[in-house]
Amino acid sequence: MKIEIGESLLLSWLRHVKECQLVQLNWKASGKWELKNRELLEQLMTVSADLFSEKYNYNLYKGNRSVDQLIGQGEIDVLGISYEEDQSYIYAIDVAFHEKGLNYGSREETVSRIIKKCLRTAMCIYGYFGFTNGSIVFASPKINPSVERELMNCVEDMNLVLRHFNLDFTIRVIGNDEFGIKIVEPVLNVLGEVADTSELFMRSLQMYNLFAGEKSSRAVRQRSVTERKSSPIPEVIEAKGLEGLEEMKIGAIVRTVLRKILEEGKVSREEIERMQTKSFSRETFHIQYPLLQKASLTPGVKPARYYSGTITIFGEEYYLCSEWYEVPANNDRPYLMKWLGMHV
Repeated sequence: MKIEIGESLLLSWLRHVKECQLVQLNWKASGKWELKNRELLEQLMTVSADLFSEKYNYNLYKGNRSVDQLIGQGEIDVLGISYEEDQSYIYAIDVAFHEKGLNYGSREETVSRIIKKCLRTAMCIYGYFGFTNGSIVFASPKINPSVERELMNCVEDMNLVLRHFNLDFTIRVIGNDEFGIKIVEPVLNVLGEVADTSELFMRSLQMYNLFAGEKSSRAVRQRSVTERKSSPIPEVIEAKGLEGLEEMKIGAIVRTVLRKILEEGKVSREEIERMQTKSFSRETFHIQYPLLQKASLTPGVKPARYYSGTITIFGEEYYLCSEWYEVPANNDRPYLMKWLGMHV
């Protein structure tokens, strides 16, 4: 089965940035499944067709005589579901990578097809999963500015027509610079933590970094000896700064970005000592336990409320606190982001 590199990237994004426990590529409904909520979906199809025809002169569902035919033609490139306590949340993504820019024909045809994809995805999720909320994303790294402007004008209309039927989905278009900031950068942040060889995008970057790092080191040594110009040194691909962290759940930020800062010795020994106290950790990070606990205090036993596996700081092994929350009643995220802003 052919796997597109864009789909592999978004699979990694859902697994490691959005922390979806279930992720599937190329999801398609079975003809044996019963479609639920048919009457509402038929109304949604009719109302959305009329809205976009009257307002934009788009013929969204040309050739589709029924909601069954419309949904039967649909495929979701990457589908993910995250489970947290007693709640679940669904993500459905279509991704298009056209090297010369997103193009399904004319500008009107391109925009119309993307709108159709997004609304059909909402129908699939409600009709087969029963979800009434979730995130529906169309992602492309290169979109012509005129197409992007017209498409962004339609996003609010898509969300409004769904709200009219009490469907609380959020449709997003992520393209061009935002594609790099919101998708690529967060994935780069977790690059060093993923060892799954099935994630082709991640593995290709890891292989590139392996050889880019070696070539860079050799080139630097050679230049220092010969003092002559050499060809450009390939840069190791890694995340730059804090871009894209708003897409990451707080636990993912702690396990990747915060951990990297600590392990690279970017925090003073004095602050590392304070991080082992409950008072400093509560004041600085709003957490209820010391951020760090020396592994030597519990030899061979992981303490409760700490991540498994240790991190090494100035030659000492530590456990990193795992109790982080970002809910209205207890939101640690602003504290963590403020600290990161002062250290990155």
